[in-house]
Amino acid sequence: MPDIENALGSLSEPEMRIETRRFGPFTFRLGVDGSALTLPYQRVLDAHERFNASPLSQVARQLEREVVASSIFGTNSIEGGTLTEEETQQVLDLDPAQVREEEKLRAVNLKAAYDVAQQAAMTPGWQLDVSFLQTVHAAITRHLTHAYNQPGVFRDNPKAIKTHVGSQAHGGRYQPPQHGHDIETLIQALVTWHRRLEECRVPALIRAPLVHYYYELIHPFWDGNGRVGRVLEAALLQASGFRYAPFALARYYLAHIDDYFMLFNRCRRDAKKHVPYPHTPFVRFHLEGMRVSIDRLHDRVNQIVKLLLFESHVRQLHDEKQLNARHYTIISQLLAAKEPLSLAELRRAPWYQSLYLKLTDKTRQRDLRHLQDLGLVTVDREERLWPGFVPVQKASAGRIK
Repeated sequence: MPDIENALGSLSEPEMRIETRRFGPFTFRLGVDGSALTLPYQRVLDAHERFNASPLSQVARQLEREVVASSIFGTNSIEGGTLTEEETQQVLDLDPAQVREEEKLRAVNLKAAYDVAQQAAMTPGWQLDVSFLQTVHAAITRHLTHAYNQPGVFRDNPKAIKTHVGSQAHGGRYQPPQHGHDIETLIQALVTWHRRLEECRVPALIRAPLVHYYYELIHPFWDGNGRVGRVLEAALLQASGFRYAPFALARYYLAHIDDYFMLFNRCRRDAKKHVPYPHTPFVRFHLEGMRVSIDRLHDRVNQIVKLLLFESHVRQLHDEKQLNARHYTIISQLLAAKEPLSLAELRRAPWYQSLYLKLTDKTRQRDLRHLQDLGLVTVDREERLWPGFVPVQKASAGRIK
């Protein structure tokens, strides 16, 4: 990864001014203060290095599945999607050909767009081009209802219909280019400008959010622009060696949705007022999102690895006859619950009651104490039962009763 001060400090401002037929002049510029971004940039690289050193190969399939579902939930929710994260995962597990409901199609389409982006990003020598944007958009909006949108086709507004972006609640409304020729000209210019940034060795952590920002200013399609912009950003990051986090970033944007929308407008207004380095706030926001996303992924990898080791340890104890069938069932059910169970809930559970239909309370207590002695369960002060690999604060020193 290049050093940001070397990458940006020696550059003259890579600026490209485009004259359009009707929208007027449109200028692409770097607009970032390298010295102000050095620390957040380095923090992302440090987090990325720690993440890459974690045992990713052991958990790659599960991590990929979780990241895709979480990211699709995040980016879909930003655009008003109503599926929960659990519902999103359930939809993604379906055969796409069977999905007909529009809300579910949005999730399936996003998965198809992610596949397009990941395939491109993993292709050696891949470069951003106009057809990539059109392909991603076509995947995202396929079979979705819209009065004017055509998958993969740029807007060309009739005189009576004006497109606006943003809202007064998030810093104001903006009217992007309205005419098809202007939009096509600016999208091709965006691709050309991005290649100039690459030639100037501007790091992907800087390039990606800027391309995202300018893409949203152009707003080339009738529908799906936000989703395309976030997939575009993720593809540029993944092509530069960042794994998982580029798509996980959508959850950070959702969690900070007001800042996300406000910063687009702030940067646009500051650029119009010729404020020095107008894009620094948005890029800093993006860098913080990457750091947080990578750190969360690192923590999740550690959790999954601990779970795998715990499950292996439980199987070994069962094979060695240190655990009986009841012990094994209790641990399996506790892991399946994905959250702690109170002792009261446990004792009311039908599956638990069926284990002890013909056994005494002393046997039930002895089983739980045995699991506690082996370190396979922990009870906190609120009498909730946790799997033994989960660190529990203020754990009760008492015995299970």
